[in-house]
Amino acid sequence: MVCGGFTCSKNSLCVLNLLYILVSLLLIGIAAWGKTFGLVTSFSVVAGVIGVGIFLFLIALIGLLGAIKHHQVLLFFYMIILFLVFVVQFSISCASLALNENQQNHFLEVGWNKSVETREDVEGYLNCCGFNEVNINETCKVHCTNLTCKPCGPILRTYAGEVLRFVGGIGLFFSFTEILGVWLTHRYRNQKDPRANPSAFL
Repeated sequence: MVCGGFTCSKNSLCVLNLLYILVSLLLIGIAAWGKTFGLVTSFSVVAGVIGVGIFLFLIALIGLLGAIKHHQVLLFFYMIILFLVFVVQFSISCASLALNENQQNHFLEVGWNKSVETREDVEGYLNCCGFNEVNINETCKVHCTNLTCKPCGPILRTYAGEVLRFVGGIGLFFSFTEILGVWLTHRYRNQKDPRANPSAFL
């Protein structure tokens, strides 16, 4: 039987939203784990990741409830919000894949100068000091002399391109699952429940 009926659309939408719930719980758990074990000391980074996880969880919950109950209003708002998330995520993913080396360097330097906590984390993990050059007068988390320390900028640049390609690819993949969710929701909203009263409107 072709997957075009009411039950198949409902089950597909439920599975997709359960996947989103798992991803959101994974985001929240990893951010909390990183903060608990001291892997990330920046509160704003952890709060941002947990905020995205909670937002995704709430959207997936709305979609799951709307799919189970065939609730027209919930499905409508779920479809609109999911489409907006698709547009934003698709744009960010394409931008991260399209950044050239000069733009990457600019964003790395802006981020380096903006957050002291993140700078200290990077210096501790990568065993480096300073961004473009080692400055003895500045405080550095790593204890080393001017001759043994390496600046963090070149080390970060080697990883930045790989990370941007990876994150952009993952974001692009999930953006296509979101447009699939919008399409499934639109189709499911317009289908009549075979168990419902035949004279009832959808």
